[in-house]
Amino acid sequence: MIYCVEDDSSIRELMIYTLNSAGFEAVGCGDGRSLYEALAHEKPELIMLDIMLPDEDGISILKKLREEDETRDVPVIMATAKGTEYDKVIGLDLGADDYLAKPFGMMEMVSRVKAVLRRYSAGRKDEILRCGDLMMNLTEHTVAAAGRPVNLALKEFDILKLLMENPGAALSRERLLREVWGLDFIGESRTIDVHINTLRTKLGSCGSSIKTVRGVGYRMDPQS
Repeated sequence: MIYCVEDDSSIRELMIYTLNSAGFEAVGCGDGRSLYEALAHEKPELIMLDIMLPDEDGISILKKLREEDETRDVPVIMATAKGTEYDKVIGLDLGADDYLAKPFGMMEMVSRVKAVLRRYSAGRKDEILRCGDLMMNLTEHTVAAAGRPVNLALKEFDILKLLMENPGAALSRERLLREVWGLDFIGESRTIDVHINTLRTKLGSCGSSIKTVRGVGYRMDPQS
């Protein structure tokens, strides 16, 4: 799904028609309010966002999108008739993925949309961690052990993430405490041991991939 946020109805309908003809599913929004209503029902693959909009401009909308957890990773292509370098720089600094200056051709728009979605898909691949039969999806914040969903507490997830990001490396209890709980955390290494034991239990047969390194801490065995 692609949301086209454009207040000019003739341009908006042409964008929707072109995107639908190119194999995408697209719907139009005339202003920020209608975009927020659409987002409440479905998260899109990409947003085409005009800067010059009634009531709330595209720059303000983009800033809100990037501040919200649900929309901060949605690709956004900005469009404006202003043609000033300032608007382009501000939009890109706030997290826009690309920029189209009006008037732009419909085929150019489709080409930009495809390019942004390709980059986004490539980036998503790096957000999946695998180690043996363990799989962690960083985007969805989920874990599966041998195909079985595993419900982890926040700290358990963070510990497992750190171990999976460093397969085969022995991580000290002190490092785990520092990186998971923060530099200001004051606690005993026993805290890590308790969380590791819980992790192993929740992961079932995959829990054996977390090895104890005597006198040091723990490591993730990439062969398990």
